[in-house]
Amino acid sequence: MNDPIVRIPVGDWAEALIDWITDTFALLFDLIEVVLESAYDALDWVLTTPPFFVWIAALAALAWWAKGWRLGMGTVVGMLLIYTMDQWENAMHTLALVLIATAIALLFAIPLGILAARNDTASAMIRPVLDLMQTLPAFVYLIPTVVIFLTGAVPGLIATIVFAMAPGVRFTELGIRQVDKEVVEAGESFGAGSRRILRQIQIPLAMPTIMAGVNQVIMLSLSMVVIAGMVGAAGLGSAVYQALASINVGLGFEAGIGVVILAVYLDRVSSALGARSAVAKAQAAAAV
Repeated sequence: MNDPIVRIPVGDWAEALIDWITDTFALLFDLIEVVLESAYDALDWVLTTPPFFVWIAALAALAWWAKGWRLGMGTVVGMLLIYTMDQWENAMHTLALVLIATAIALLFAIPLGILAARNDTASAMIRPVLDLMQTLPAFVYLIPTVVIFLTGAVPGLIATIVFAMAPGVRFTELGIRQVDKEVVEAGESFGAGSRRILRQIQIPLAMPTIMAGVNQVIMLSLSMVVIAGMVGAAGLGSAVYQALASINVGLGFEAGIGVVILAVYLDRVSSALGARSAVAKAQAAAAV
């Protein structure tokens, strides 16, 4: 390979930047690590301590309430399959990571989406960052997190939060921008303030689109959590990585099926919850 005439040391600059960030914000990173690790350990304890049938019943009841008896029965069959493959604890470790990563990603994504929808300058500044976040290879996220937080659940959580946040911002902005301007103007004509219009008009009308964004955040979190198994995050991703390292086809297949079952469950339940909003029901009724 021929050397370039001029080489720009982007990699060296990135490495120097990570070193500077690691040294300068060491105390902040220690605090973040303690908080995230405590939250993960607590939720993981809640999911893994009760007998498996307790959580199967709870997950099936949620699915039944959200969508109906078919999804409830499917949940029972799927979760029993995970248990009988001896992947129950790994599945609960993965579910804990996904739930925490999704909650934190949405905590940042929805306010950023609202800001982008209401301010064109903010939108123009946020979009290139989102483009970068969505196009950067997933494995690249793991490198700085491992440098800063070493191995375990925390670097996996941080990488997952950053990787999964983008669709939450985009869908929230899209949903609010799609709200009919005449409806907003009607609210203003009745003397409603900006915050009240956002809270009582724009967010309720944008809820189906926002929930579609929540669904995408959950799916991306699950995909990234599996990759995070490479840096020591417990769960089905770790089992897949062990199977890959030892060429264990059986373990890889069982862990892979567990990931698929969790993905289908989370997708169906989150979609069904989105369809239960008043606006989604009105849109469905109007389409009949």
